[in-house]
Amino acid sequence: MRCPFCGEADSQVKDSRPTEDGSAIRRRRFCTSCGQRFTTVERVQLRELVVLKADGRRVAFDRDKLARSIRVALNKRPVDAERQERIVNGIVRKLEASGETEITSGAIGEEVMAALKEIDAVAYVRFASVYRDFREARDFHDFLGRLDGTPLATDEPTP
Repeated sequence: MRCPFCGEADSQVKDSRPTEDGSAIRRRRFCTSCGQRFTTVERVQLRELVVLKADGRRVAFDRDKLARSIRVALNKRPVDAERQERIVNGIVRKLEASGETEITSGAIGEEVMAALKEIDAVAYVRFASVYRDFREARDFHDFLGRLDGTPLATDEPTP
């Protein structure tokens, strides 16, 4: 593993431990050239996933981007980092197990929304507001009306 400090190609593993959920291995490393210590995380990857964007572009799936978007939605919510990691791992496993190598960005967004809906309603609405591109207060109102299942009140009185 290349040292992130000096770029040396050789480093020694000092300690290896599984993560708490057992989905990865954390390795503590030591650079033989500069002496700096750093940590790497090793995960199982079943297949290379490609994300098909709405505009037709194909980009490599970025697990860190998925984790970041979930972290942002859950910011200041009572969901600990370990649970957030389990959510990300579950979504990634589901995408890899689908058997598809190309996944639409919409399918990923729907998986995230389903996971957040089960965990925290505020995070669910936060994510939906970005994912569904809410532009005005009415968009929130309509979404929240569908969320709790109650019919939406209109501004116009009904005859």
